[in-house]
Amino acid sequence: MAFAGRWETETQEGYDEFCKLIGIPDNVIEKGRDYKLITEVTQEGDDFSWTQIYPTDARVTNNFTLGKECDMQTIGGKKFKATVNMEGGKLIMCSHNYHKVCEISGGKLIETLTCGSVVLKRTSKKI
Repeated sequence: MAFAGRWETETQEGYDEFCKLIGIPDNVIEKGRDYKLITEVTQEGDDFSWTQIYPTDARVTNNFTLGKECDMQTIGGKKFKATVNMEGGKLIMCSHNYHKVCEISGGKLIETLTCGSVVLKRTSKKI
């Protein structure tokens, strides 16, 4: 239940390169660069709802159950299948070319997203 709550971005590393790689248009990248992304997470047992609220109030919600393949979507609208597992207190999501690790460290939500050799690291505080 450590992930549950509402989180606001504090820092991002590798944002521009990652967004370009996954097909986000330059004008959206520009708007989002300094935007304080809001992430809302709810959890009931192994069931999660993970919503990210972007500039212009665009929202992407992904619902998943630990250990079960599910349909996911990126902010760019791309749909893919993935499985999320809990390992050592970390949420680990893998698809064919995308890897995401979420953890709570020092009271912060740390999201590390990897696509090929490009990495985006986002740190958020609980609000």
